[in-house]
Amino acid sequence: MTDRIEVAATELRPLLEEFIMWARANAPGSDPELVGPAALWHRLAFSQDLGTWKRADLRNLLLDRMPKVVEDPDAAADGMLPAVDAYLTFLSQTGRLGKGSDSLADLQAELDDVEDEFVDLMEELLDESDGNDEEDESGDLGDFEPFADDLAELATIRLRPDSELAAAARQAPLIAKARDLAVWVGSGRRVGEETLLTDAEVEEALTATGLPRPETDGPVAEAVPQLWNIWNLAVDLEFLEPGEAGTVAVQDDTAEWPFDDDEDVLDAWMLGLHSVDYGDPELADDDLTMALAGLTRGLLVRLLLAGGSREREELSRELAEAAADLDELGGDAWEAAGDPLAPAIDWLTGYGMVEVEGGAVRLTPLGTEGVVHLIDDADIEVDARPAIESMSAHELLALSAELPEEEADAEFAAWMRLREPGKAAEELLEAAAEDESDALIRVQAASVVGTLGEAAIPAWQEALKQPSLRPYAATHLSQLEVEGAPEPTQDDTHWLILDMWTISAGLGRSEFVTSLRDIGPDMVNSLLEVIWKIPHAHVEELLDLISQVHPDKQVAKSARRALFKARSM
Repeated sequence: MTDRIEVAATELRPLLEEFIMWARANAPGSDPELVGPAALWHRLAFSQDLGTWKRADLRNLLLDRMPKVVEDPDAAADGMLPAVDAYLTFLSQTGRLGKGSDSLADLQAELDDVEDEFVDLMEELLDESDGNDEEDESGDLGDFEPFADDLAELATIRLRPDSELAAAARQAPLIAKARDLAVWVGSGRRVGEETLLTDAEVEEALTATGLPRPETDGPVAEAVPQLWNIWNLAVDLEFLEPGEAGTVAVQDDTAEWPFDDDEDVLDAWMLGLHSVDYGDPELADDDLTMALAGLTRGLLVRLLLAGGSREREELSRELAEAAADLDELGGDAWEAAGDPLAPAIDWLTGYGMVEVEGGAVRLTPLGTEGVVHLIDDADIEVDARPAIESMSAHELLALSAELPEEEADAEFAAWMRLREPGKAAEELLEAAAEDESDALIRVQAASVVGTLGEAAIPAWQEALKQPSLRPYAATHLSQLEVEGAPEPTQDDTHWLILDMWTISAGLGRSEFVTSLRDIGPDMVNSLLEVIWKIPHAHVEELLDLISQVHPDKQVAKSARRALFKARSM
């Protein structure tokens, strides 16, 4: 189904783009963006011919299909029918409404007939959504959303180098225990349906992991929650994997932990990051257990907001109050758990994320890295960046592309202070050469290196060997009047133009059209006659875009002709 959707979307895209431009002048009150889903599902479910529309199909599309796929019922209730009306009018006026279609008047009559029912369906979806929102709003102690504003206002968080983080992850006791458990499991251990292991096997597993045997009169398997948490962690880390016929097996490289490669170590650690939830207290009563769900995450976010460290007693009071506020059983659960923070802190300590000193609980660099990832997973903004001293040139360029100009300049200045200008130029241009398709990184690098003057000459001379950087290198070496340097060619100039167009297109369609208008149709036409020859990664994409969006029909025609030539090369 995914392939069919992609094919249909590709077929529709040019038509929808033309409709959007038509709607600006002919149906300014409609929202063209609402047409996309309707047109797509019409193509998928009712007609392979984009121009064939029937009253019955239109009714089924709006009353049966759209309620199942619409993303914003509120916007659809207000604007989808007017948008579809505008789209059908566009098809009719441009001769695209097929001969097998019902007339535009009949289709518009059908839109009138289904309007009330369609709006009712959207309102039902909104009611359901509001009910779900109310359920979601209750959250648990680990919900980051209530802290979103405070997180956004935090000062920039500097993350430590991968080498430092990997060294810390190698020392995490819980990962070592998960490794030892997985190695003990071996290459095909059968597990039970009610309890994974027999009591005798549990005894062996406790010995393998160094966990104490609990004092219990009942089955040992029911009294070792820590062992099962470590078992689950081994699965999360991909140290253990399900086998055939009710078996589990150790992964081949598990015994090699801690791995030699820093990237492999951090990849594994990240796989187990969500194990922080295993630090939540487990009580005999399931309802009480649920009342404290998310406690470990709640502890982590409060540490981050406090700059990385809090007194344990303060954390305990604050989380106890939060538990009581969130759940009517929260107070009882807190009391029943005795010391609810103990299992959370124990687990986080074992995973290398916190350390305890005196009465304070403190995030480690690994813990800061982890909680930032958890916040990012929750789609909440937080300003976290690599430490300046460990930031690669490519990381610097990629980060700066997302920052306001003043902040980007400050990052570059701090990074440059740690390097000799010649070395900085070399690193930046090497980063710019990594991906020939990334015009923004290339332009940024060239702009910064261009401020380094003669110190950058060796780096520019080396960059002449890179096709994507040669235009910049030739231009700057010429400006520096370097003896023997090649003069920039017309092809170099055209490459620079294509880079700027690529960046402009990335900012959005309106920005791109504005940049073309600023040049003027005559200049664009002149460029189209030659620019198709340049072996630029985005030349075909740009020519195609110009052919679709340029308001001058002659320019659009020239772009289509140039695109044909480029594809024929």
